[in-house]
Amino acid sequence: MSPLPPLPHPAGPGAAQSYQARHVLGLPADVLVDEVETLALSRFAGARWDVAPEGTEPLVPPARTARPGEPGVLRTSRHTTLTGPYAGPGSGVPGTALVFDVVCPRERGDVPYPGGGDRDGVGRAFPCGLPVREEERVVAFLVAAARRLGGSVRTDVGNPAGAGVVLTPDPGVAVDMTLYSDVWLDPHAALALVGRLHPRTRLATEGKPYEGPPKGIAELPLYPGEKMDPELRRALHAAADDVDIKALTTGAVLDGYGLLVDLGMDGLVAVEVGGEEALPLLLRGLPWTVGGAVSYRVRWEPQDLAESQREQPSLDHQIARKRAAEVVTQVTRTLHQAVGGEIADEAEFLVDPEDL
Repeated sequence: MSPLPPLPHPAGPGAAQSYQARHVLGLPADVLVDEVETLALSRFAGARWDVAPEGTEPLVPPARTARPGEPGVLRTSRHTTLTGPYAGPGSGVPGTALVFDVVCPRERGDVPYPGGGDRDGVGRAFPCGLPVREEERVVAFLVAAARRLGGSVRTDVGNPAGAGVVLTPDPGVAVDMTLYSDVWLDPHAALALVGRLHPRTRLATEGKPYEGPPKGIAELPLYPGEKMDPELRRALHAAADDVDIKALTTGAVLDGYGLLVDLGMDGLVAVEVGGEEALPLLLRGLPWTVGGAVSYRVRWEPQDLAESQREQPSLDHQIARKRAAEVVTQVTRTLHQAVGGEIADEAEFLVDPEDL
């Protein structure tokens, strides 16, 4: 393979126009270019290589293959391209071996809300107006891809108002996972599986026994100023009670349930089970997902939600998050062993079960 060319100067040939924004995705040396295509296909239905780089094996047939020394061009939409890989040194993204030059529409909205959560630093990178519409989707993808691949994002390259901010997303932030399967696990079977991992697991479908209508309600007016015959009012209340009792005593098909794992000071891990039609892009259209799938969402609920949304949370929170992530991983792995299927992380990027 030919040596990677250097990243072009922001003001040089092919520079972004005034209506465009330019960002840089920097990645470590052990990342394969094919991985970037896979992540793009996970987020953008129309992603494809206009020009496939040397040595890649595209999942979608490219328009053409790059000539020696020529960068590839990965198009995620009509208006957005990722060009590269270029050599990392000199790109302004420290510690990276290869980079992609990202050009998308420049679309900015309101300034960041003061004191709002900004766990990825996006508000810090765009203090004069947060990305919206297409640029918001692109920046969110770049941050998620950098987190997944151990890279960084340099925002607003070439903007006269600033030299750009480098964001290095913390991989430990992404705790939650979702398992998609065509197998429905009975609530008590799921409780038994998860309960073996953690003794403080309980079903979250238990309700309060129905104790009937409040005493004396049949004598109260149905609405202010109502002057109904007392016997008729009592008859109406009795008929309504009959409907309620029938609804409460008639068997219904269970279409969802939850489990709660009490982690004490570390918060809770919730397992939410139900039908799902809005599947990750890479799972749509498969033989076993044509009619939807069963989703097993395994997510952490920290005790301090505000702390979880800080870009630099406290050490105590990071320790709790690490312990909770281990539980989330164990639960997801155990459920996958029972029902099979595919696992996705918070960004809807698929995860190999062996990598858990």
